[in-house]
Amino acid sequence: MNQSPMTVAGETRLREELIELKTVVRPRISKDIATAREHGDLKENAEYHAAKEQQGFCEGRVQDIEAKLSNVQIIDITKIENTGRIIFGTTVTIINCDTEEEVTYKIVGEDEANIKSNQISVSSPIARGLIGKSVDDVANIRTPKGMVEFEIIEVLYV
Repeated sequence: MNQSPMTVAGETRLREELIELKTVVRPRISKDIATAREHGDLKENAEYHAAKEQQGFCEGRVQDIEAKLSNVQIIDITKIENTGRIIFGTTVTIINCDTEEEVTYKIVGEDEANIKSNQISVSSPIARGLIGKSVDDVANIRTPKGMVEFEIIEVLYV
């Protein structure tokens, strides 16, 4: 099995979620199941079935996180010398050469990607087009609107 890259922040978020699931959510669900059982006949007990369903989702997520953490390669970009090259974990500011729109992305692992916070997956078309480039380079990237030319104006190892 290949290891998936992940940033230090991504690993921290997953570990925090795992602790929350195991120490807060699991006990709450167990309590909900016990309370629902006290109400009698389980066949027609909606509270019981809802709690069992929540338990299934919780256990599935715990297994998912544990599997991800067991097969992850943590990359701390702050410990790597900034050569100006775009690599996994870098924060990149680019300008669309046509519209002059400026945007900053952090290149992260697939499980960390969140476009709302400008974190893009290393396997996304934009990241793949940027990896290996440096400040002042131009990257031609295929987007849903066709080929777009971007100039790289800043590369941070933060």
